[in-house]
Amino acid sequence: MRKLFFLLTLLALVLTSVAMAADNDAKIKKLEKQVRDLENKSLKNRLKFTGEYRFEAHSLSYEFNDYQTYQGPDNPLGQNEGYKVDNSIMYTNRLRLNLAAEVAKNVSFDGRLSMYKTWGDATGVQVFNGQSNSFIVDGNTANVPNSDVLRVERAFFTWTNLFHTPLYLSIGRRPSADGPPMHLRNDEKRGGTPMATLIDMQFDGITVGYHVTDWNAVRLCYGLGYESQFGNGVLTENPLDDAQFLGLNWDLYDKNDMFIQTTVARGFDLTDGFNGLTVMPMDMNTGQPVPPMVMRYSPTANLGDVDLAGLLLMRRDGPLDWFGSFQYMKSHPDNVSSTFGGLFTDPGMTPESQDATMFYLGVRYNLNHEKTKIGVEYNQGSEYWFNFTPAQDDIIAPKTNTRGNVWEGYVTHRIARRFIAKLGYQLYNYDYSGSGWHMGAPKDLDSNPVLVFPTYSKASAISLSLMARF
Repeated sequence: MRKLFFLLTLLALVLTSVAMAADNDAKIKKLEKQVRDLENKSLKNRLKFTGEYRFEAHSLSYEFNDYQTYQGPDNPLGQNEGYKVDNSIMYTNRLRLNLAAEVAKNVSFDGRLSMYKTWGDATGVQVFNGQSNSFIVDGNTANVPNSDVLRVERAFFTWTNLFHTPLYLSIGRRPSADGPPMHLRNDEKRGGTPMATLIDMQFDGITVGYHVTDWNAVRLCYGLGYESQFGNGVLTENPLDDAQFLGLNWDLYDKNDMFIQTTVARGFDLTDGFNGLTVMPMDMNTGQPVPPMVMRYSPTANLGDVDLAGLLLMRRDGPLDWFGSFQYMKSHPDNVSSTFGGLFTDPGMTPESQDATMFYLGVRYNLNHEKTKIGVEYNQGSEYWFNFTPAQDDIIAPKTNTRGNVWEGYVTHRIARRFIAKLGYQLYNYDYSGSGWHMGAPKDLDSNPVLVFPTYSKASAISLSLMARF
């Protein structure tokens, strides 16, 4: 009997221990779940996602004046009569994913991943047609249609309140595209720091800024446009110099009813192009067709420096938003000429300093409690006009680099607060060749010029967009 009692007691102790262990196990799992939930909540609170998907349908038209083309040593000139080309329908998808996080006190991170492609083409490399947006370089990979690859358009940290002052430091892939005043036509907030009429491109760099007041901020910006050695197989004794940028962006006045900004910048040691991928339809030395293949282009010479300066005024007066800006460019060429020429000079010619101007005007009227907005814009650039805008959001070509004039009209309507429709029209009138390029001399398009690639004399686009922001 005593043994039976002992066994029953032992069994009771074992069962009690098992029950307690199971109960403790359940409590531990519950605590672990609570910790995971807190960690996930903390992560969600620290990391914020927003974005936009945009569908666009375009109807495009291009006109070319008479021109002569280089056909190689045996046939130096070939005559081409003017013609017209239409692309009656073209569709595009663009996806942008924005990331923001608080890293530590006074330290934040911002990033943007972007995908931009035409329907039916995810090759990633376009056939070069002479236009700057058909050549994929570091400055436009996420901003011209190329493929279904999600690319890092922006990634940078910002360290504020340095030395307990309004001084801040920001390093990384810069927010240097979609700047003012070009955000108005898409009914969105300012997306980039510099004036988009001068600099609208992706680049890696550093910004040191100072908030003078709540409405006045000055920024000194540095960037690198071309790394001359790493990745280029350069083992020569005297490699090219890096192409670098230094600029001052000053928001002189930034309030709801008025915005005034000035930008002054210099591009140092510009090369004859930038690293990029393209498919060349012809041999650049002979003008003869070549088998289509993806080629990497690498610069061969430093051509000199370019100065840019601009002033922008934006105002809101009642239901009217309007702006006016003026831009100036001056070149400082080295006595260098490559296969594509020198700074604004044809191959074999001695480069000379050139200057150029561009002005840009726009007005937008707000209707229906700002659900509907109607806008008209106009810009005109002179013979040698050049800026750094390969990432500008125009399907034909960046409109603010045009050596000629561009008219644009649009209507935007907010179907819902974050669902927007847009109908737009652009008309380009080109006076000179070479828009968007700093190599080679501009040619008057009415003079039957010699051109390696045909250049639009006129181009137009009708576009319908639907934008879902989340």
